[in-house]
Amino acid sequence: MLTLYRRHQKSCEHREEGRRYRRCKCPLWVQGWLGKQYVRKSLGISDWGKAQSLIREWEASNMIRQPAKEPTTLEEACDEFERDAIARGLREPTVYKYRLLFRRLRSFAKHRGFRYLIDFDLSSLRDFRATWPNTNLAAIKKLEALKTFFKFAYDSGWISEDPAKKLKNPQIVQCPTLPFERDEMQRTVAACDRYAQCGKDDSIYGQRLGALVLVLRYSGLRIGDAVTLSRERVKGGKVLLYTSKTGTPVYCPLPEIAVEALEELPVDSPYYFWTGQSKRKSAVGDWQRSLAKLFKLAGVENGHAHRFRDTYAVENLLAGVTLEQVSVLLGHQSLRVREKHYAPWVRAPQGQLETSVRTAWAGG
Repeated sequence: MLTLYRRHQKSCEHREEGRRYRRCKCPLWVQGWLGKQYVRKSLGISDWGKAQSLIREWEASNMIRQPAKEPTTLEEACDEFERDAIARGLREPTVYKYRLLFRRLRSFAKHRGFRYLIDFDLSSLRDFRATWPNTNLAAIKKLEALKTFFKFAYDSGWISEDPAKKLKNPQIVQCPTLPFERDEMQRTVAACDRYAQCGKDDSIYGQRLGALVLVLRYSGLRIGDAVTLSRERVKGGKVLLYTSKTGTPVYCPLPEIAVEALEELPVDSPYYFWTGQSKRKSAVGDWQRSLAKLFKLAGVENGHAHRFRDTYAVENLLAGVTLEQVSVLLGHQSLRVREKHYAPWVRAPQGQLETSVRTAWAGG
């Protein structure tokens, strides 16, 4: 007769209760006699129902039926997914986000005593999601990454069903578009002259920071594209807005104040705000910290780089530039993105609405 039991991990809070406790997710083992053979081994799974079915099959046939191959481990699956992502040419920031997800997933698996990919079910994935600090769009993006990983595992034949596809998206609170007020922009630009960076030449660094602020404001570039802006992309008072997300080339004129700020920067690199020697992510992080300090110095609450992009979009819309043209300048991939964030600022529909209301007055 074979006896099924859980072999509790050191991290399991029910370890003191011994074999009597079955409701955790620690690995399952079997011990006892099968005919004349003594058995004591790990089953490589943590699902109690699946383990019972396997034991009944062994006892019915009076022999141990080894699986065709050992189940795929979580470590093997993560490594294979990353190799495939690199082979498909995914951008480094995207691959990096998967690495962060896998790091958290491995930590969760170690805590639960999981080794194989088949150890994960819908319930455990819900528990895993509950450990995330992310909310709103960040939580949805991480969930999409998790679903992509488990779909990859299912398509590879490593799991018989995909538990992640049953996970529901979290409710999100949509943050409104928040452009800078004119006064906030003036204070931010003025604060660049008073900026002090410990360990750096204050005047040069403040000058470079001021130029970055103007580029962000008048080009609408994302912080990553602005920081890595090369000198060859600014010619004739125009900047080539070749965004890394869409790869769509668009030329945008810059005001004279922004062009002069760029021309006055020391020529010590092919880039205006980056040496080109460090990682792109590190350079972006350095400038984001500098901007946070700048906003504090200027007395601008909730200041961050993306608000320059919102300001660029809203000011163009209020000036009469069409939503489609602004979408091209911003490099949006989806019509839904531009409509969700910027449609309230379009002047034409608002003017048509006001005209219709006044017409209704005349008819009354």
